[in-house]
Amino acid sequence: MDNSHLFQFLASTTTNTNNTYYPFHVSQPPSHHDRALAAMKNHKEAEKRRRERINSHLDQLRTLLPCNSKTDKASLLAKVVQRVKELKQQTSEITELETVPSETDEITVLSTDGDYAGDGRLIFKASLCCEDRSDLIPDLIEILKSLHLKTLRAEMATLGGRTRNVLVVAADKEHSIESIHFLQNSLKSLLDRSNSTDRSKRRRALDRRLIP
Repeated sequence: MDNSHLFQFLASTTTNTNNTYYPFHVSQPPSHHDRALAAMKNHKEAEKRRRERINSHLDQLRTLLPCNSKTDKASLLAKVVQRVKELKQQTSEITELETVPSETDEITVLSTDGDYAGDGRLIFKASLCCEDRSDLIPDLIEILKSLHLKTLRAEMATLGGRTRNVLVVAADKEHSIESIHFLQNSLKSLLDRSNSTDRSKRRRALDRRLIP
């Protein structure tokens, strides 16, 4: 390659290099004002979501407690605190009832003044201890249904052929006293039938042993 051709090649290479353009954009960092606006917007959205969650929880509490939708927050929270105290007291009283069956037949029906469920029903406790038999639970269920009692809690313990059933039930406030008396009488009748059945079984067993 002679000098003229070399000069032309170098000149064209230099020209192409100088004319090559690579556009690019340099982003500017957000200003302090923009960052402040973004932070304020995020804070408002977070506060809005927090208030919505709180209002949703308060609405749920209003449906669980005897109050209307217009009850203010302070009154509602006071009702919640009072209800929690009542539930703790109920739990304490329930645990005081003996659940282990004893050797003697027992019927216990306890009521606490002012102890009401959320729907206005009076709550009381009943305990029945007797010989275990297969139809005892169906009979208990039938008694509760006939007296329109709502079972809130039920515990049963069986040991050595003996059983104890502890029930926490709710009765209508208008018929609370009548329900307690009816339940006591019904449980007594159930216990008498159970004893009569047991005596008949023992008598038949004795007769079989005496037959030569």
